[in-house]
Amino acid sequence: MISQFLQVSWGYICKTGAACFAASPAARLGALSLVCASGLLGLLSQPVSAQDRAGTLSDQARLADRPHLSFFGTPGLMDMPTAGAMADADLALSAAYFGPTTRTNLAFQVSPRLTAAFRYVRTDRGPGRRDDFDRSFDLIYQIAREGTYRPAVAVGIRDFGGTGLQSAEYLAATKSFSGPRLGNVQVTAGLGWGRLASQGGQRNPLGVFSSAFETRPAADFGQGGSFEFDQLFRGDVAAFGGLAWSPNDRWTMMLEYSSDAYSRAVDDNVLDRRSSVNVGTSYKLSEAADVGLYYMYGSELGFRINYVLNPKVPPAASGVEPGPQPVMVRPARAAAPGLWDTAWVANPQTQGVLETAVLGVLSPEGLALEDLTVTATSARVALRNQRFGQSAQAVGRAARALTRALPPSVETFVIVLVEQGMPTTQVTIQRSDLEELEFAPDNAWQSYVRARIEDAGDQRNARRSIAAPKLTFSVTGYFNPSLFDPNEPVLYDAGLRFGARYEPLPGWALQASLRQPLVSNRDNTNRVSNSVLPFVRSEEDDYNRGNDPKLDELTLAHYFRPGRNLYGRVTAGYLETAFAGVSGEILWKPQGSRLALGVELNAVHQRQPGALFELGEGVYDNDAITGHASAYYDFENGFRAQVDVGRYLAEDWGGTFTLAREFDNGWEVGAYATFTDVSFDDFGEGSFDKGIFITIPLSWTLGQPSRAARTSVIQPILRDGGARVEVSDRLYDLVRQDSDPQLGDSWGRFWR
Repeated sequence: MISQFLQVSWGYICKTGAACFAASPAARLGALSLVCASGLLGLLSQPVSAQDRAGTLSDQARLADRPHLSFFGTPGLMDMPTAGAMADADLALSAAYFGPTTRTNLAFQVSPRLTAAFRYVRTDRGPGRRDDFDRSFDLIYQIAREGTYRPAVAVGIRDFGGTGLQSAEYLAATKSFSGPRLGNVQVTAGLGWGRLASQGGQRNPLGVFSSAFETRPAADFGQGGSFEFDQLFRGDVAAFGGLAWSPNDRWTMMLEYSSDAYSRAVDDNVLDRRSSVNVGTSYKLSEAADVGLYYMYGSELGFRINYVLNPKVPPAASGVEPGPQPVMVRPARAAAPGLWDTAWVANPQTQGVLETAVLGVLSPEGLALEDLTVTATSARVALRNQRFGQSAQAVGRAARALTRALPPSVETFVIVLVEQGMPTTQVTIQRSDLEELEFAPDNAWQSYVRARIEDAGDQRNARRSIAAPKLTFSVTGYFNPSLFDPNEPVLYDAGLRFGARYEPLPGWALQASLRQPLVSNRDNTNRVSNSVLPFVRSEEDDYNRGNDPKLDELTLAHYFRPGRNLYGRVTAGYLETAFAGVSGEILWKPQGSRLALGVELNAVHQRQPGALFELGEGVYDNDAITGHASAYYDFENGFRAQVDVGRYLAEDWGGTFTLAREFDNGWEVGAYATFTDVSFDDFGEGSFDKGIFITIPLSWTLGQPSRAARTSVIQPILRDGGARVEVSDRLYDLVRQDSDPQLGDSWGRFWR
């Protein structure tokens, strides 16, 4: 049966490949003209110089090795896919346009072989018809990498959780040929199902395994977002293919045969599909950016622009901050016995002198001293990291600074990391190890092995005299978008956000956040929720309309340690833009464990839109008791999973599933989905809550150390099902950066 499948498949590829030459004379002439013009430009252009490639890191694919991205934002020619894969962790943002179709794409190379993509498509359906706005997700897996004689092979699924307008599956094979005069030529052949079989479709060769593959069931996507697994690789199949020629590292010329009929656009008379042949050229402006011009379906010019970045490769050079203070090596005891004398311990003024000395060496490093206890042979130093994105770097800076401030007899340093007044982790380091390992070739590994990392415990009896009340202010800009409503695709408000924070005692914080809109288009919409659930999120525009100040947060929070490996938080006040109340949380996070467990309980009442302090009335008179039990797991390969199960704001029960890939520099790319006992029909647009989030640390952008980071969430319009209270400083994100194994994963920065 396998040989029969291969024979039938190859027959389809050959037959439809020949069909590309049967296009109309006008289409062939237009295609030939564009290809000739592109080829001439390519031959006249110069190859990328060695200087252009200088500075490329080992983690980053060379410019010539990055695959061309199609109109769908994933490896491909124009409309047809190839079997290529981006460099591991590449994040690509692209926009493409031709005829009635505009696509905005976001693709991420989740692993060396797995690509995930999100897409937003606008299709102009002509006068008198409402434009189509469609969201879709893709998954592509590269089954085999290209070898000397073996092509790369990939399988892909388009629009597996959307409305089905783009729904398709494919199997593609790509082989490269290169030579000094030939340049690089890539040949692609593939089979498509669904929309990729709408032109030239033939009987499905998978029917040799089961007759169920021969018929593609009618899709019933309802509100969108549902998964139609019974459609996968079902129904007719059609062949597609194409060529890509790169005479140098900058230019690529392409020719493809498309199996997409664009039936809806043709029926609406917004696309004149005269040919199945597409041609085009792309030009790489840099390693990150390229543009393309294409002639599509014998009637339309197309344009594409693409930008690729890689979290592993920062745009700014790292390590440009001031270097660490070198370790001050003590003289041998026999050579300077007076310096090793411990008589200073009995002097009552010693503590104050040492506090001043330690403050003097820690402050320039951006480390705030919270507590200091010194004996003749050891020092316990509690500090708050205000500068470094990785806690290991803060520990390393502190340890070296202490060698310059403490008497030679102090051999043991116990460095305690503090978050929100809570001691989280204590790292015990021997001073003699610092002196020995500072210039050792493998000093990062050796220092980690010799350090003792433990839970800091409650430490209620620790001195608190140094931790004086703290008051801070901030003013930042903000941009608050609402995306993907089919009637109002982009709504936004932007302006200034004012923040204040007062810490009267360790572990206590009074925090406020107020924003002042300066520009907005929300007042231009009269969008009204059609939700059958309590209006807990679907009327978010009411909380963002107008130019009056908006109080996002006014809370009093207490952070504490109820026991070993346990962390606690209680927050009360105006928790977020739409809800006020009380939120409590307990987290269990043992040192060295990749598993953490937490429980959260909230009692909230909805706030009144357009008012600073009033609670909600009418449709906003909603009380809710919500809570979740959470499990967090940090995989060894850089992936983190989270499951939250419990009750949501609309009194629905269910769970939220999150998967993210994290990088040691603070980058994070992930996705989440929430499923509750609310039916897809009752939920409304999108069927269930889901989204993509990207966290970018400021240090990655500027090359300077910073704890600041910006998280952007790409999600459908907010509905009421699966809604959770937004609370600042939830414990897991607060604690895990200080805890092993994450602390150990970033230990390479200990000596930076």
